[in-house]
Amino acid sequence: MITMGPIGTVHTTATKLPRHWTVSDVEGTLVIDEPYREGLKDIQPGQNLIVLFHFHKSPPFSPEFLSQTPPHRGENLGVFSICSPRRPNPIGLSVVEVLKVDGTVIHVRGLDMIDGTPILDIKPKILDISDLPSQPMAS
Repeated sequence: MITMGPIGTVHTTATKLPRHWTVSDVEGTLVIDEPYREGLKDIQPGQNLIVLFHFHKSPPFSPEFLSQTPPHRGENLGVFSICSPRRPNPIGLSVVEVLKVDGTVIHVRGLDMIDGTPILDIKPKILDISDLPSQPMAS
């Protein structure tokens, strides 16, 4: 058994969201719970973050959803090759741009998540190994 709990919640006033973060300019906030404040200390404006979230409004999964026809694709595809919210484990992934950090509130652009979406984790988007902080080599 794997047990997870949210670390915060997505908030946006947008009523219409794009289907995927790559085509989104929707702004909103990631409101992180107070016990996790210290973990936000190095997040900077301009940075891109990977947000892992729970598709909390998605209907329950059943085997008939192993193949689905996305409305924008017009062909039947395997669930693991598409971004459908109907998944065996309803986990989503989006990349957002940080606009501002105010305490435990991260203002972002690029949302494709509805208001109230539970956030499971946040990670930096690393494009190249040179983007990583330098660390001593293990001996």
